[in-house]
Amino acid sequence: MAARALMFQGTGSDVGKSLIVAGLARAFVKRGLAVRPFKPQNMSNNAAVAADGGEIGRAQALQARAARTPPSVHMNPVLLKPQSEVGAQIVVQGRVRGTAKASAYQRMKPDLMPYVLDSFTRLTNAADVVLVEGAGSASEVNLRTNDIANMGFARAADIPVVLIGDIDRGGVIASLVGTKMVLAADDAALIRGFLVNKFRGDPALFADGMATIARATGWRSLGLIPFFSDAWRLPAEDALALDHARPSKPKARIRIAVPILPHIANFDDLDPLDAEPAVDLVRIWPGSALPGDADLVILPGSKTTIADLAALHEAGFHIDIAAHVRRGGTVLGLCGGYQMLGHTIHDPAGIEGPAGAVGGLGLLDVETTLCADKRLEAVHGATRDGVPFSGYEMHMGVTEGADRARPFARLANGSPEGAISADGHVIGTYIHGLFANDQQRTAWLERFAAGAATIAYDAWVDETLDRLATHLAAHIDLDHLLSLSR
Repeated sequence: MAARALMFQGTGSDVGKSLIVAGLARAFVKRGLAVRPFKPQNMSNNAAVAADGGEIGRAQALQARAARTPPSVHMNPVLLKPQSEVGAQIVVQGRVRGTAKASAYQRMKPDLMPYVLDSFTRLTNAADVVLVEGAGSASEVNLRTNDIANMGFARAADIPVVLIGDIDRGGVIASLVGTKMVLAADDAALIRGFLVNKFRGDPALFADGMATIARATGWRSLGLIPFFSDAWRLPAEDALALDHARPSKPKARIRIAVPILPHIANFDDLDPLDAEPAVDLVRIWPGSALPGDADLVILPGSKTTIADLAALHEAGFHIDIAAHVRRGGTVLGLCGGYQMLGHTIHDPAGIEGPAGAVGGLGLLDVETTLCADKRLEAVHGATRDGVPFSGYEMHMGVTEGADRARPFARLANGSPEGAISADGHVIGTYIHGLFANDQQRTAWLERFAAGAATIAYDAWVDETLDRLATHLAAHIDLDHLLSLSR
């Protein structure tokens, strides 16, 4: 028997759809139900390697974890990864299908819907409940033709919808009522109710607001959800989250600086470090200088290394990084950041734009050649200091050079990985998820005399998911929510 399904759409991006689906997944699993998350189309450069070998959005990997099931490519059958110059890379059921600019992608959608419905059917055949997450805003009626992400999918799969608004950004009444006004009548009829998320203060003060929305839309109020203050502890998918405030760190003993570039990818690599009380992890946007007292500078992953390298130079970060190294500071490049650290990045096939080559930062004696083949693989092994790790690789490119003679790590099959400069202060690696390993994180903190890691990161994330589930259950009638599913 196929699973019941319910779709959660939003009035905009970053209204909390991903976290609400994750929290509900954990809440329903605790009730003994087999739950699967599903997002028909996602746009994100924060991706994860699924258990069946392809890549999916990071949010769906977190939701799978919340549902206590391995992540699958069928949980996010269409993933768009924005690139400069050449539009977006299109990943279908975990594998790169090609690239397209926005207008060309709109014409591709009818060809992608069968893959979306195939993946959805596979999940419904393996679960009791499928929780579906929409993308962006349900009110983007300019994109409604051939839509596969929101109402187009809901209509094709005949799934009821819950609409989520974010009161924290203001204008939630107008955004929910306005969505009803612009939707086609057949689409609006799929919406069974609404949730208002991220409320702060006395709920009684917004009772009239909830009633106003219900009267104007004809939709039932399903809950007013207070702001979940621990949301920052969970891996985020949307780069908008990088600008959210973090708790202060009065006991921080080391400072880690991270330049934020336009096409930053897999930035959840930073989360385990940010969780440590001893670490002051500062995100530096273009227009500001990297702090001179940083102990470590991390260049994170990038979906478009060459464009981000240009942005890095334009922001003057290359000057700050060179000064940091001269002072004896350490630099770590992750994936695209590793590629930037070398002398040259070659793109003979025009993977990221016009074919050619660009100069890197020259801090590692290596060069990278970009190629169409994408390495997607879970890996484990030990770093040069003998500390074990597990993580994953997700990159297009091969890096070689003299500093590869000092590999950062050895994979379990004995292969060398990454590179270290002769003085040991500049390090590059393709390994994502490195700091989620408690032993690895301890080794890095002790390198800067900050003591051992104090958090068991995997358990920390799991405990946060449990708290999120409890939080949602206290403010949403879960039995009623299940009764809306079909």
